Amino acid sequence: MREGYKIVLTAERCLMSNYHNALFLGFTACGPKNLINPFFYFRFVCPPVPFYNNGIAKMAPYGLRKIEAALLDYGFDEDEVAVVVPDRIRKFVGPNTKIIGISSNDPLGLGPASTTFSGPLGLVNEESYTKWKFRELVTDPYLKKWGAKIVVGGPGAWQLEDPGPRHELGIDFVVIGEGENVVPPLFEKIIQGENVPEVVYGDVVEVDDMHIIKNPTVCSLVEIARGCGRGCRFCVPTLRKLRSRPLEHILKEVEVNLRYGPRWINLHAEDILRYKANGIRVNRQAVIELWEAIMKMDDVIGIGPSHFALSSVVSEPTLLEELSNIVGVGTKDKPWIAGQTGIETGSHKIMSKHMRGKVLPFKPEEWPDIVEQAFGICKDSNWVPCATLILGLPDETEDDVVKTIELLDRLKDYKSLIVPLFFVPLGTLRNKERFGVQNMNEYHWELMLACWDHGIRWLTELAQDYFRKMNWAARTFMMRFINYIVKKANNKIRKIIYGKIEECRVKKETFTMVEGGWSECVKGLQP
Repeated sequence: MREGYKIVLTAERCLMSNYHNALFLGFTACGPKNLINPFFYFRFVCPPVPFYNNGIAKMAPYGLRKIEAALLDYGFDEDEVAVVVPDRIRKFVGPNTKIIGISSNDPLGLGPASTTFSGPLGLVNEESYTKWKFRELVTDPYLKKWGAKIVVGGPGAWQLEDPGPRHELGIDFVVIGEGENVVPPLFEKIIQGENVPEVVYGDVVEVDDMHIIKNPTVCSLVEIARGCGRGCRFCVPTLRKLRSRPLEHILKEVEVNLRYGPRWINLHAEDILRYKANGIRVNRQAVIELWEAIMKMDDVIGIGPSHFALSSVVSEPTLLEELSNIVGVGTKDKPWIAGQTGIETGSHKIMSKHMRGKVLPFKPEEWPDIVEQAFGICKDSNWVPCATLILGLPDETEDDVVKTIELLDRLKDYKSLIVPLFFVPLGTLRNKERFGVQNMNEYHWELMLACWDHGIRWLTELAQDYFRKMNWAARTFMMRFINYIVKKANNKIRKIIYGKIEECRVKKETFTMVEGGWSECVKGLQP
């Protein structure tokens, strides 16, 4: 459009990909950009979302679709709002453009995954793909050629609360938190030239105010609930109350995704098993009714969860099996389904101090047993946990980390991935010290090694199943990369970790530290 749309919405390049409909491949964007050569990465791992000839995105991140719907329902016309792919954004910016809204999960690379695996505090001192692509987008001088204001939102917007990096990147306004209620009147004021604060905080959006998306989402993601209420001190979503959406609203969004998006529907919530929960307790019937209703819809071929809680699994030990039966999991075409979950620690002391609600309806002292029981139920039900651990939580001791290592040993025979992440000060712990590679002790590296060995044990088998439905070129590239890690890089990385363990031992004894070569090894991981 030569004169430009009044409002142009987009997201940085790593969010504007469906990752071959392999949702969890999106976490690779938090890795260092020298892990896989960008030329290959953005073709075989993170291809762009499909778009119409003019550049209008056929699918977009779910949060961006919510903002699009909120703007249209507020009264903006369809010919005023365009959701576009970032690589073609210049075609939509012109004299008429007043606002360019950009969504990002991790604009400065300060999230848990990015700070663990990339950046100055991470295992590799190289910026992440997400940080790189966000900076490249917002600093494009063409976007401000006619005076448009850049507004950034999304899950990572908290990273731009500090005016320093915000001004350095040329960002005019930031929306932090849930944006459906605040963005439309904010945009209206900006367009009218009114003075508005540079940082705007969204409020808790009630169910009736959650707009129904108008167009398909990346990986056919559909939100079924928002918030959590378990109250983990380091996690913002768990500090917000749980709100479950009406079944009819969810089904309408499934219908929207079936117009173009993949026919495998991914349900999103902090814990999909607590849909319409009675407090902390699982509402078994509501969850089953939801899954059955979606599977009865024409063209739906499957359902996957984004996140689930291990304590919910154990509190309703037969629910996963029933959900698997509804979807038909356990067959050749659907060998298993995967979801993200949090182990975080094997220490009941850390559980009690920082995430007592996470283990409910059980007790913190039971946590290691709950985790193993949940993994066992997942195994029997053909669910694969993609679990996280947190290194460096406040008041963590060597004994806490040793207990986590011991728990990992109990989980070695369960098909899963377990990813260690550095503590990032968020939630009620936002004033605590950030944890980085420079803070790691001998026992942290031992935990890192245990996670690495667990991943190597299961990586090839998981990859073969997960990449099976990719196109031939992408599948071949990804399996070549996985085979390189398992067969060649494994020994290199284990050697480096052992070296770090020894360095920490020497440091403990002599207060000296020998610099290591982790980054040099990672440079060799390109297939």
